[in-house]
Amino acid sequence: MTPLAFLLARTLRREAPLMALSVPQSVLLADLEGKSVALVGNARALAETTHGQAIDAADIVIRINRAPMPSPTSHGTRCDWLALAASLGPADSARLAGARKLWMSPKRKRLGYAIATSPGFYLHPLPEYAALHATLGAPPTTGLMLIDMLARSGMQGLTLYGFDFFASLSLSGHRQAAQVPHDFSAEAALVADLIARDSRITRAE
Repeated sequence: MTPLAFLLARTLRREAPLMALSVPQSVLLADLEGKSVALVGNARALAETTHGQAIDAADIVIRINRAPMPSPTSHGTRCDWLALAASLGPADSARLAGARKLWMSPKRKRLGYAIATSPGFYLHPLPEYAALHATLGAPPTTGLMLIDMLARSGMQGLTLYGFDFFASLSLSGHRQAAQVPHDFSAEAALVADLIARDSRITRAE
C-alpha cells in the first residue's frame, strides 16, 4: 500500500485495507506457542523493584506505548513486541525500532504509515475491543486487551510486571485516574478472575 492509499483508508475509516496490512491474529498467537511471556506495564511502582533480570529471561518481552525503562534492575532492557495506542516520537521510535509493533487502539487515525508497514505488524480487531468495552462499561486499557488476547494463546506462561491498575500512576504520563477514561477497578477484578482460572498467568508484586 502506498502512503497516499494508506492515508486515504485511514482518513475514511476503511477498515479492510488497514487490516490487510496486519498479520492474522492466529499467526501472532502461534508465535507464542510454548513460550514464556513477560508483559511489562508502566506502573510507577515497578521502578522500585528488581524484576529486570526476570523480565529479560522471558522468551518474549512485550511492552506498552513509550515503554519506559528507567533502570535495567527494575525494568530489564529487552522489547520484542511493542503494543501501541499512541504514536511514538522520534527518540522512542529509534530506541524501539527493532520491536514488532501491535496497534491495539481503535483510533486508527493515530496509526502511522511506518508502524503499519513494519515487519510483523498486527492490527487488533475492532470487535475484540468492543467486546471488552461492553464487559467493562468503559474503554479497555492496552494492557487489558493484551492480557485478554494472550490468554487465548498456547503460551507456556505469562507474568505481568508493572500492573497495579493505576494505584501508583503511570511512568509514561502525569494524569490521575480521574483524568483517564478507564475503569481500573473493573479491570483489576477481571484480571484477578482470569488469574484464578488460568494457572499460567501470574502477577509479579
